[in-house]
Amino acid sequence: MSDAEPEAPWPVRILHLHSSFSLGGKEARAVRLMNLMGDRAHHTILSAMPEALGAREAIDPAIRVDFPGDAPPLYGKPSLPRYRALARYMLNFELVLSYNWGAMDGVMAHRLHRRGLPSLIHHEDGFNEDESVRRNWKRNLFRRAALKHALGVVVPSTSLQRIAAGEWRADPVHLIRNGIDVAAYGHARATPIPGFERREGEVVIGTVAGLRKVKDLPRLVRAVAALPANARLVIVGEGPEREAIAAEAAACGMADRLVLPGFMAGPARWIGHFDLLALSSRSEQMPIAVVEAMAAGLPVVSPDVGDVAAMVSDANRRFVASDEAAFRAALAELAGNPALRTEIGAANRRVAAERFDESTMVGAYEKLYARGLGGYGPFSGRWIGID
Repeated sequence: MSDAEPEAPWPVRILHLHSSFSLGGKEARAVRLMNLMGDRAHHTILSAMPEALGAREAIDPAIRVDFPGDAPPLYGKPSLPRYRALARYMLNFELVLSYNWGAMDGVMAHRLHRRGLPSLIHHEDGFNEDESVRRNWKRNLFRRAALKHALGVVVPSTSLQRIAAGEWRADPVHLIRNGIDVAAYGHARATPIPGFERREGEVVIGTVAGLRKVKDLPRLVRAVAALPANARLVIVGEGPEREAIAAEAAACGMADRLVLPGFMAGPARWIGHFDLLALSSRSEQMPIAVVEAMAAGLPVVSPDVGDVAAMVSDANRRFVASDEAAFRAALAELAGNPALRTEIGAANRRVAAERFDESTMVGAYEKLYARGLGGYGPFSGRWIGID
């Protein structure tokens, strides 16, 4: 920012409206941006699932953040009184950031009572299983109406960019690809994974995901169960499908080869315990776990969902599978070939450093959020070292 630009009364007050605040890709990115803002912002987080607040553990203790219990609910039957209460609550802030379908009532409240309210920027990162193939037409109509006066819609993938512009008629749509601190992944085995200790000669297949149906993790369990007995599966994450995943492992006779350590912050410190990353999702956009694995020098096996094929290195692309048979074959080939894993992992790390370092992502968010704040913002190279 130049010296001529307006200064804000610090800290700026930012309201975050989340569909859920369990740690997944969107939450990890939001927390990272919050941490980079430092003492320049005071955050308030509302979740449409009030009990789903696992991502709060990843917030730097120095960050000013509230999780109020007396705020108007984001969930419930649509009603004008509830929307009016949400709009009044927004008057306490300088910027409103909303995330995914579960926060759309907040977006509609802003749309209906926008006069005098702070700017709202909506972030869309993907869909649950009920919209993984085709969007619900009623929800699409609601999105069209609610997003009409948002300052912008932010998406991380080209497929979501097409959906937001075409199906929801959002304008403008900002494509900001997820980024991470790639350099931090150079020592990716510094922290142990609870319940996991590497055995001699084993291959560790790992994934990082919210344990939800759309991630189809029982599918991954079945695929690993078909591999030789030296293949082990580590699923880092928490969510409602934990018991179903464990039950699938028991049914496949591989319960002793499955590790479910729960939520873990700071993947840069432990993702290197994996030999490869495997996704099994029915729907993705630009999964941050793929970027993290690439930064740690790991190969990736995944269904051909979202932008995954465009994200990975050329050498890795043939392991992005078009069907179930190809997915299992890709998993088996990489599990059985350590030299190939090393070669592809090195190529992935180069791509991550070139394309997905967080400096590009943060710079784009800085400009957008500063616009929402009227020309000033909690980001700037003066504070976080980005030119």
